[in-house]
Amino acid sequence: MDRQKALQIVKKQLTDKRYEHTIGVMETSIQLAKKYGADVKKAELAAIFHDYAKFRPKEEMEKIIISQKMPSQLLDYHSELWHAPVGAYLVKEEAGIDDEEILQAIRYHTTGNKDMTLLDKIVFLADYIEPGRKFPGVDHVRELSQQSLDKAVIQALKNTIKFLLDKNQLIYPDTLETYNSLMKKQQMKEDFN
Repeated sequence: MDRQKALQIVKKQLTDKRYEHTIGVMETSIQLAKKYGADVKKAELAAIFHDYAKFRPKEEMEKIIISQKMPSQLLDYHSELWHAPVGAYLVKEEAGIDDEEILQAIRYHTTGNKDMTLLDKIVFLADYIEPGRKFPGVDHVRELSQQSLDKAVIQALKNTIKFLLDKNQLIYPDTLETYNSLMKKQQMKEDFN
């Protein structure tokens, strides 16, 4: 699917502000994919569709989580997390994208997962650092993204976990597993250098 067609499909699903965010995520994903050697086309499409289900009614998302036998624990956490796995399902069903790498990057763009692929990391990070994002710590993660993809993802996860702790909110287990997995790999790299 070409960029224009993908953007046309997504624009109907999003507010103007969220569409602007999506353009920023797309551009950032392309840049990171070029820098770190990922498939640029897949990064572009995953970024375009990453928030496809963002504005679906909670009831619809809950039904999809249950009917598609997604992890039921999702329902125990903030509904803000639901649009990622539901979005991957809907992108396949409604937009006809069936590339599992693209769908996985959409599925895990909010929580991460312990076995993140290069594409997963790029979309996760691009969503966090796109130019429209303005919050404490984002500039540091942007700087890290130019040095090390893994270090930037780890810092984004640290910031997110700290934010949730400070707000007395639950932390989805995949987010903690992602952090722990990447930290172990990072420590192993440092041990060998």
